[in-house]
Amino acid sequence: MKELIKKLRRYEIQIRKAINSQMKGDFHSVFKGTGLEFDDVRPYQYGDDIRTIDWNVSAKGHGTFVKTFREEKEQTVFFILDVSASQEIGSENRTKVDIGKEICGVLALSAVKESSHVGLICFSDQRELYIRPGKGLTQAYQIIQSVTRLKPNSKKTDLNKALAFALNIIKRRSVIILVSDFIDEKYEQNLKALARRHDLVIIHISDKRETDLPKLGIIPVIDKESGKTLWINTSFGDFRQKISHRLEERKTWISQYSKKHQINFISLDTQEDYVPKLLRLFKVRNRTVKTT
Repeated sequence: MKELIKKLRRYEIQIRKAINSQMKGDFHSVFKGTGLEFDDVRPYQYGDDIRTIDWNVSAKGHGTFVKTFREEKEQTVFFILDVSASQEIGSENRTKVDIGKEICGVLALSAVKESSHVGLICFSDQRELYIRPGKGLTQAYQIIQSVTRLKPNSKKTDLNKALAFALNIIKRRSVIILVSDFIDEKYEQNLKALARRHDLVIIHISDKRETDLPKLGIIPVIDKESGKTLWINTSFGDFRQKISHRLEERKTWISQYSKKHQINFISLDTQEDYVPKLLRLFKVRNRTVKTT
């Protein structure tokens, strides 16, 4: 546990230094810049975003007015982490769920350094762990310790149910970081609702074992979620290409869906260094904050 925390703190410091040097101290906007609350109204000016028009005030006939907002002093960051059995694919200590837990830990440390409240939801096809939002390093360490020790009760996935729980429990607009392989179906509506209500970030995690299957002839393949063993001929026809194509299609769909609904999106492989991609994500979020 101590070694893991040391590793995560090293990554967190690396991220913070890079962001501060490259963006002249704008690291805070990664977590706080999109937490806005209504302040007042003022007359519309050329170039204002029409989405900020206050139609109720404007309807009174004294001109067109837009809403103004101020940045909230304290932002809430929620991590929603998929801990179903499909997340257990990967090499030792580098499975999808291992990487997901590390990312939640690194970003939790980063968020509490910026005085954000941090909470956590872990899910399979049921709620496996819920930690109410809190502040400070103690809260970040509790999240790291809890996810490290977590042994899920179920192996199955129900992403839609997890999103429904988040929509019900998280009332105040928050930064929500959703980490999953998205191997599930029929969750699009709740995902859209979550993006509309909150500032949503999607981190998609995959492993090359899912796409680069070797030709091994007939082999037993265990379905992690059902526990069933299937005998598959990996050398037959285009079996491997179909599997790879299906997973690539899913990643492409999530990426396009994220663009359409203004969701920040990154995709990671278990074997790559995720820190550079997190840095690029932060750059995008800072640019977005400055132009809104």
